[in-house]
Amino acid sequence: MNRVLAVTRMQLVNWPVTLGWPWGILMASFLANLAIFWSIADTTDQPQSTGAVMSIYIVLLVGYGQVITQFFPFALGLGVTRRAFYAATLLLLVAESLLYGVLLYLCRLLEAATGGWGLSLRFFALPFLVDDNPVAQILIYAVPFTVLGAIGMCSALVFKRWGVNGLFVLGFATIVLGGGAIAWVSWQRHWAAIGHWFADQSALTLFAGWPVPLTLVLAGIGYLTIRRATA
Repeated sequence: MNRVLAVTRMQLVNWPVTLGWPWGILMASFLANLAIFWSIADTTDQPQSTGAVMSIYIVLLVGYGQVITQFFPFALGLGVTRRAFYAATLLLLVAESLLYGVLLYLCRLLEAATGGWGLSLRFFALPFLVDDNPVAQILIYAVPFTVLGAIGMCSALVFKRWGVNGLFVLGFATIVLGGGAIAWVSWQRHWAAIGHWFADQSALTLFAGWPVPLTLVLAGIGYLTIRRATA
């Protein structure tokens, strides 16, 4: 455990990628949206929502891909085992996800206290993400980070293990399986039932419940892949 914690602290040297850029991009997106909605404030009196908060999730996905492609070879060169590196990266991902969840919740409180930044703008408090319970709200924000971080890690590990061809095969399989699933649902006319199922789920279940087993599956796949990945 001490070795895992030591590798985790070592990875914090890379904080601009996993911490700085996600929040930098989010703040840039926030200011851009603030300017846009301020410019049209006189044309509508309805509350306005924007999904730009998702930018931080996408940047974190890319960041954890870079952790594998850039930091993994460096760690192996220092004699760090694959198991210790992977465990440390997962630990860092969970810790950062919880931190991000708390920070986003605080941003939501500030947004509510300022009346949507004086513009009735819902940037952090998207209607389908809102829960009145503070712990539930933090989890709703935090858990999706773990899924996307795991996706970024697995994608990068596929590249480290099988190269560009591995990524092409992964992309091809994703398109085929995704397209096949969509075609089957359309053929069976299940879209209405799926829509009702999603509508019946709470935000906590959708964003903090179902993603947990997906994260565990991805973490398992990543572990099996990193055992044979080369620097």
